[in-house]
Amino acid sequence: VCPFMAHCVFCLCCNYEKEIKFLTAEIDRLKNYSCSEASADLDKLREENLKLKYRLNILQKSLQAERNKPTKNMININSCLEEVFGCAIKAAYPVLENPPLIVTPSQQPKFGDYQCNSAMGICQMLKTKEQKVNPREIAENIVKHLPDNEYIEKVEIAGPGFINIHLRKGFVSQQLTNLLVNGVKIPAIGENKKVIVDFSSPNIAKEMHVGHLRSTIIGESVCRLFEFAGYNVLRLNHVGDWGTQFGMLIAHLQDKFPDYLTVSPPIGDLQAFYKESKKRFDTEEEFKKRAYQCVVLLQSKNPDIIKAWKLICDVSRQGKLLVERGESFYQDKMHDIVKEFEDRGFVQVDDGRKIVFVPGYSVPLTIVKSDGGYTYDTSDLAAIKQRLFEEKADMIIYVVDNGQSLHFQTIFGAAQMIVTRVSHAGFGVVLGEDKKKFKTRSGETVRLIDLLEEGLKRSMDKLKEKERDKVLTTEELKAAQTSVAYGCIKYADLSHNRLNDYIFSFDKMLDDRGNTAAYLLYKEWKLGRCILRFPEVLQKILDDLLLHTLCDYIYELATTFTEFYDSCYCVEKDRQSEVLKVNMWRMLLCEAVAAVMAKGFDILGIKPVQRM
Repeated sequence: VCPFMAHCVFCLCCNYEKEIKFLTAEIDRLKNYSCSEASADLDKLREENLKLKYRLNILQKSLQAERNKPTKNMININSCLEEVFGCAIKAAYPVLENPPLIVTPSQQPKFGDYQCNSAMGICQMLKTKEQKVNPREIAENIVKHLPDNEYIEKVEIAGPGFINIHLRKGFVSQQLTNLLVNGVKIPAIGENKKVIVDFSSPNIAKEMHVGHLRSTIIGESVCRLFEFAGYNVLRLNHVGDWGTQFGMLIAHLQDKFPDYLTVSPPIGDLQAFYKESKKRFDTEEEFKKRAYQCVVLLQSKNPDIIKAWKLICDVSRQGKLLVERGESFYQDKMHDIVKEFEDRGFVQVDDGRKIVFVPGYSVPLTIVKSDGGYTYDTSDLAAIKQRLFEEKADMIIYVVDNGQSLHFQTIFGAAQMIVTRVSHAGFGVVLGEDKKKFKTRSGETVRLIDLLEEGLKRSMDKLKEKERDKVLTTEELKAAQTSVAYGCIKYADLSHNRLNDYIFSFDKMLDDRGNTAAYLLYKEWKLGRCILRFPEVLQKILDDLLLHTLCDYIYELATTFTEFYDSCYCVEKDRQSEVLKVNMWRMLLCEAVAAVMAKGFDILGIKPVQRM
C-alpha cells in the first residue's frame, strides 16, 4: 500500500471519529437539557418578541398617521389600489415570490372602476408548484385577505377570477374637493433630481426643416412633464457645429471668399451656400480631401479655421432662439474619453482608426479616424460623460428619430462600459399624405418656417369659415389663429405613438370632429368621472415617455364631458315656481375638470383659445 494513501485514509478516519464524538456529545447534551435552562431561554425570547411587536405596532401607527395626513396633492389611485391588493396577495400566498400584481382601470362601467386581474397569473405559478387551484378560488382568497382601506366600497368576482373594484363615493368626493381647494398638483417625485433632455438638435450650417418638428414638439412636452413632477430639467440642443459639413463649408468659404480673414464675407443664403459646398464635396475628389483636412484643423483649433467656423455659426444663428451646446463644446473632453477607453483596454486599431467593439453589436464605434480627427461617436460619448459627471444628471433622455436607434444603442452600450444609464426616446418620421417622406413638390425638404406659416393661414381660413371674425376683436382673432395653428400641429404629432411614423395633414388637424386639437379647443374643458386618473396617466408617461397617452386621456375627458353636459344640467328652472336652481356640485365638478385639462394642455405645450 502506498504510504501516502495510507496516511490519507488515516486522516479521514480521524476526522470521522471526531465528528461522531461531537454529534454524540450534542445528543447527550440535548437529552440532559434541563427544564430550567429551556424556560429561561424561552422567557428571554418571549420578552424580545414583545419588544419587537411593540416597535412594529408603533411603526404601523406612524405609517397610518402619515398616510392620513391631509395632502394638497392629487393621489395616484391605481398605485394605492396596487398597494392594497399587494398586501392581500402576500397575506393569501406568502410562499410565492414576486406574484403578479395587475390592477388597471376598468374598460366598462359595469365592471366597476378598477379591476385586479392577478388570479390567473397566480394560478399559473401554483401549477409549477404542483398545486391545482381554480383562479376564481384564488380571487376569493385574495378578497378575503383585503386589509381595511379608505378607497374601496365593494369588490365583485366575475368570470374566471377577475376582481371588479368599486370606489367609495365619499373617497372620490374628498379627492375632487381637495383638487378644487388646492389646484392640480402631484407629489414632487423628482425633487432633488436632475433630468437632461437632448432634443431638436439642428445643424448650425443648415436651416431648420420639418425633420426637426417631432423632436422639438416631443422634447419640449417631455421637459414640461418632468418639470411638473418636480424634476430640475436642463433642455439641451446638441447642435451639429463641428463635423464634416463644416469642413465642406470652410473649404468652400476659402475658395469663394479668400479674404475672409480681413473682410466679412457676404453670405446671405447659408442654405444655398451649403448646397454649393455639398455638390463640390460629392463631385470633386480634391475638394473632398481638403474638406476633411479642414475638419482636422478645426478640431485642432487652428486660428484661421476657427475664425471661418465662427463666421458661419454667426450667420446660421440669426433668427434662432435656441439654448445650444454643440459638438464643439465637447472638443476638449474627447481626448479624455479616448484615453479612458484606451486605459481600460477597449480600443483596437484598424487601418489607422481607433475603434471600440461594444458587446452585442457587430459594427464597432470609431472614436478616432485614420487622419486623427474625432467622430460623432466620440462627441456623443464625451457628451454623456460630461452630462453625468459634471451636470450630475440622474437621467438623460435623447429625443431623436428611430433612424438613429442602432447608433444610440451602440453608444449607450459603450457608455455603460465606463459610466451609467441613459434613455433613447426614439420617434417615427413625418410622412406626406402619399405616405412617403414629407417633402415639397420639387422634392426639397420642407422648411419648418414654411410649414408653420401655412398652418397660420389655414387656421385663419377655418376661423373665418366659422364666422369667428365677427365676434372676436382683432387681437382676440390673432391670438385664436396662433393657438389653433400651433396647437393643432403639436397635438396632431403628440396624439400619435411617438414610435410610429405619422401622416402630416393640415385638413385632418383642423377638422373639428374626432380626436383632434380643434375639437378639444372649441369645447368647454370641463368633465368629471375619470378626472382622478390624471396622476396615474402622468406616472405612466414618466415611465415610458409615450405622450400620446396624455392626448388619449384628454380626448376621453372631452367626450365624456359632452355626455355629462347633455344629460346633467348645472342650472335648471323649477317647473312650479320658475325659480332657477344651481347644482353647485355639478358646477364644481366642471371646474375641477377644467383645471386638469388646462394642466394637460400646458404639459403638451398647447395654449387653449380662451374665447371662441
